[in-house]
Amino acid sequence: MELYSSENHAETLAALQKLINVVAKLRSPQGGCPWDLAQTPQTLTPYIIEEAYEVVDAINTGEQQAIAEELGDLLLQVVLQAQIAKEYGQFSLQEVAEGICQKLIRRHPHVFGEVSVESVEQVRKNWEEIKAAEKGQSPLESQKLSTKLSNYVRKLPPLLATMKISHKAAAVGLEWQNIEEVWQKFYEELQEFQQALTQETPEQQQAELGDLLFSILQLARWYNLDPSEALRGTNQRFIQRIQKMEAFADRPFSDYTLEELEALWQQAKAQLAEKS
Repeated sequence: MELYSSENHAETLAALQKLINVVAKLRSPQGGCPWDLAQTPQTLTPYIIEEAYEVVDAINTGEQQAIAEELGDLLLQVVLQAQIAKEYGQFSLQEVAEGICQKLIRRHPHVFGEVSVESVEQVRKNWEEIKAAEKGQSPLESQKLSTKLSNYVRKLPPLLATMKISHKAAAVGLEWQNIEEVWQKFYEELQEFQQALTQETPEQQQAELGDLLFSILQLARWYNLDPSEALRGTNQRFIQRIQKMEAFADRPFSDYTLEELEALWQQAKAQLAEKS
């Protein structure tokens, strides 16, 4: 079975090997970097998430140089994790690459095998069945709603997990009949949260806050809105207003009264509104 083209990838492989060598040097006890030597798989985890988001942001901007740079930063995290694992005799970057190759071949029998498919849906169905078999799950177990929802909670950021959970639940009938019921649930959760803030323990307040956020995301789903994009936009607008306030200010914010800061805020908001 021919898996690879005959195109010469020597330069690409040489560049990857150079990156592996650089990371190994950074982690070397003889002349390596103290910061890199102090890192563990756990301490590097936040950087994996951060770099992944920066890749997404670069893709959204469409700037090719930025995309390439951010993909490099993300690739660095992969190589770092593999280097640390190799040092502890756990696995190597070679095993990581071979493992993903085998998985892709295994999960694409319509490309690398004799299976025929007629649609994207068939590809997805085959993928899920093969994935379940790899994990030792029966088709019935893998299709359980609770199994799918648990995977979302463990593997995805909370906002994305909630949207996935609610979409899956709605697809099997766990859904409100109309938008009025969704709004009713939101106001109910808002009232319970307000009550918890004055009468309940911090643990219960946290739980009620979660319920309130969950209900807000249900509204987003019903109105076909993306909560992550909405929050990202709000963050950006907040920063833009701060930038305008800084341009108007003639001294540090800490030297202003609350009323003066409010005036600067409104001035910044009005100017940005005129431009838009």
